[in-house]
Amino acid sequence: MTKAKILVVDDEEAIREVVCTLLETQGYECSAVSNGLLAQEYLEKNPRDLVLSDMVMPQMDGLSLLEWLRTYHADIPVIMVTAMHDLSTALEAIRRGAYDYILKPFEKDQLYLSVRRALEHRRLVLENRNYQRNLEQIVEERTAQLKGALEQLEQSYDDTLEALGGALDLKDAETEGHCKRVTAFTIAIAKAMKVNVLLLPHIARAAFLHDIGKMAIPDQILRKPGPLTPEEREIMRTHCEIGHNMVTRIPFLREAAEIVLSHQEYFDGTGYPHGLRGEQIPLGARIFAVADALDAMISDRPYRKALTISHARDEIQRCAGTQFDPKVVEVFLAMPGTLWNELRENIGRPYRLSQLKAV
Repeated sequence: MTKAKILVVDDEEAIREVVCTLLETQGYECSAVSNGLLAQEYLEKNPRDLVLSDMVMPQMDGLSLLEWLRTYHADIPVIMVTAMHDLSTALEAIRRGAYDYILKPFEKDQLYLSVRRALEHRRLVLENRNYQRNLEQIVEERTAQLKGALEQLEQSYDDTLEALGGALDLKDAETEGHCKRVTAFTIAIAKAMKVNVLLLPHIARAAFLHDIGKMAIPDQILRKPGPLTPEEREIMRTHCEIGHNMVTRIPFLREAAEIVLSHQEYFDGTGYPHGLRGEQIPLGARIFAVADALDAMISDRPYRKALTISHARDEIQRCAGTQFDPKVVEVFLAMPGTLWNELRENIGRPYRLSQLKAV
């Protein structure tokens, strides 16, 4: 077991020798200096576990040494040694951070008891500090592990969604890549509107899966080259509720499900499936509506070539207050027109939803 190291500070050589001799018989390692200034110099080079200091000394007294120790070596407990007539000064030392005081002339048992208590106090303080430090490190490590696991889980979710999007592209080749583009546009507008970053993953997933209900629409309707009959149009409109029913059963998609359900609602209440009006429509769906219309207009279709972004902006502005939320349109129009082609060109391969949610 390592010996505790004690520094005795006293201007009387006889006292220094007596105290050191007594403590060494108890198994402690002792050193001694004659004043506070010398104690400072010694402690800078020789760490100690405890300091016993006289009160009245030349060059630097005990209180000045105590103040220095509390500032630069706060872990070292200090026992003040004082004469009876200096009792008030000893009490002042306690208030300033000394662990204990001993009155001269002192009994050796009193000295031993005070030293043992001071060293035990230091041991407990250091153990508690190490425990706290280790606990904080463990918490940091566990938190990092949990964060990593959650990120992997979220990425696995998005991998699944991207596979579903690929399956939808195969079924509806006319709009291939639409879900990727419209998700990028939706998130760009959402960020410009300062939407809470915690909502962005839900909005991104909803935009990406908005047409997932079309998986249940018969191919002869979905791929029909000409206009749909009223009956066929009604069947096509069921894709919103079908998509909602598909994703609402998946816990991590429940917030996105409401946007999937309402992505065809119009701001003036003339949309479907429930004729929601204004802010009854989820914000994510109102943002998506603008992004969806933009992509539809600036993409090639079998029956027409892609329209210009300028034309699309004018059309979206014209429909503000009817089909679209005017506040969303205002933000959209303030965004640079060149952004949309940049997003189309930089969606990335392989496509990653996480790219779009990063702030």
